[in-house]
Amino acid sequence: MRDELNIFKITEWERDLGPVRGTRVGPAVGAQDLGCALYELDPGGQAAPYHTHYANEELLIVLDGTLELRTPDGICEVSRGSVAAFPAGPGGVHRLRNGSDRPARYLMVSTMRFPEVAEQLDTGTILALKNPADGWAFPAASAGDYMALISAAIEADPKS
Repeated sequence: MRDELNIFKITEWERDLGPVRGTRVGPAVGAQDLGCALYELDPGGQAAPYHTHYANEELLIVLDGTLELRTPDGICEVSRGSVAAFPAGPGGVHRLRNGSDRPARYLMVSTMRFPEVAEQLDTGTILALKNPADGWAFPAASAGDYMALISAAIEADPKS
């Protein structure tokens, strides 16, 4: 194996957002077209709002602990060994929350198609991503008529 990483030995995190911590493991082992991230979610924590991706499919693999999974079919518990797929688009809407009294660890594997648009259904926020680490969030209050926004952008162009 060219690059090797043991996910059960990871103790340092690239991103620490309080109740959820994450480290991208796909790039660390040389993955080109697949993304994979290890997450640890504290009791009472939520990983992300109820959302879907329009370009990328995701696969959840629970390594340890218990999570509450919300999908269009309702809410269920997933635990060690559980696997769930979230296809791109409306059928892949999901949210993870830790309702237990101990941390949970899981992998999220995904295709890596960029640019990507993700929608947070409960908040109305739209995410536009150029790559896994660079993008913008557009809260519902910032929405406007597409043609009006394009016209304003044309007017603001310095015409250089």
